[in-house]
Amino acid sequence: MRRLLPADLVERDGCPFDPPPGLRQRRGQGAVQPLTLHNGASTWMVTGLDEARAVLSDPRFSSDRVRHPDATHQQAAGQPAPPPGGRTDGMFIFMDPPEHTRLRRLLTGQFTVRRMRALESHIRDIAVEHIEAMRAAGTEADLVPAYALPIPSLVICEMLGVDYADRARFQRNTAIALDSTSGDDERARAGLELYGFIQELVAAKRAEPADDMLSGLIHDADPPLTDAQLVDMALVLLGAGHETTANMLGLGTFALLEHPDQLGALRADPALLDNAIEELLRYLSIIQMGVTRVATEDVKVGDVEIAAGATVIIATPEANRDPRHWNDPDRLDVLRPRTSHLAFGHGVHQCLGQQLARVEMRVGLGELLTRMPGLRLAVPAEQVPLRNEMLVFGVHSLPVTWA
Repeated sequence: MRRLLPADLVERDGCPFDPPPGLRQRRGQGAVQPLTLHNGASTWMVTGLDEARAVLSDPRFSSDRVRHPDATHQQAAGQPAPPPGGRTDGMFIFMDPPEHTRLRRLLTGQFTVRRMRALESHIRDIAVEHIEAMRAAGTEADLVPAYALPIPSLVICEMLGVDYADRARFQRNTAIALDSTSGDDERARAGLELYGFIQELVAAKRAEPADDMLSGLIHDADPPLTDAQLVDMALVLLGAGHETTANMLGLGTFALLEHPDQLGALRADPALLDNAIEELLRYLSIIQMGVTRVATEDVKVGDVEIAAGATVIIATPEANRDPRHWNDPDRLDVLRPRTSHLAFGHGVHQCLGQQLARVEMRVGLGELLTRMPGLRLAVPAEQVPLRNEMLVFGVHSLPVTWA
């Protein structure tokens, strides 16, 4: 996907928090615009908030990359079609109802109020522990590996029921597999080991269930899920819940440090934190040009006719700055009245872990700002390395210091 898009639509320049220049230049040229990819495919790019919601909530637009491969994910020659009984994998983010509905319902049932409340206390313990470790080590740290990455990684461990003795191995392979700066061979090895680790975990939970999400998926599903489905679902949860939250913690801290007036308002009134998180989610829009759908029949979106078989790409960073919905949308304003945005998607595929992500951000940012009042960048802002090459935007590292 990343290699097929024009560079000006994915690589940010100037202000690291603004959408890529190509999106800014196309503003005002229509909420649905034609876009040609580097492979020659003709697609449509949606930049308007209302139009993006329409696409994401319309069942005539498919997420199923097996039955309806999009222009960025062409089906390999000779690849078998799904069996008559339906798909047997667990990659629910690339499914349509009713297959998606069943797996989604099973997962939703595991995000209980009781579990979320218990996780909030656990998240606070993790945050405090890592802040104290940074302070004990001196007055400088790279906030990404020291804080932003461990929080979601350890939360995923808790959710899936990873034993404490195995968490270092789990975190190490997860970090390598999701790190674009790792070599291809290194990432492949880590990915294979992570897959094998999840397989072992599924087998262990079948034999000895515990009070965790993976055990619930194994023993509450009727008909039961296969091992392959369970491994796929666990890996989707890992990718979706780890990359996004870690990058929001790192990039969100960077944005606040670079907007001292907004940081000051937040320090003066901690009750603004929930509001600030929604504004950061809108303003940063770390999910770049990666959400696609395929029209299964002719559909009109706004004033544009989308032909059956056409690929539609949602430009989330631009949709979240639609001037029809926000005044001065390019400004970070933690006092801005809360409005809905596309940071967690929309429709049947809206992120099912969004409330957990909000808790991780609220606790992670809240503890950081409370316990490290003198926090500031340790390098000039232009030296902070950006994750331009990734579908999930953020920072590779964030050197910080404190008094």
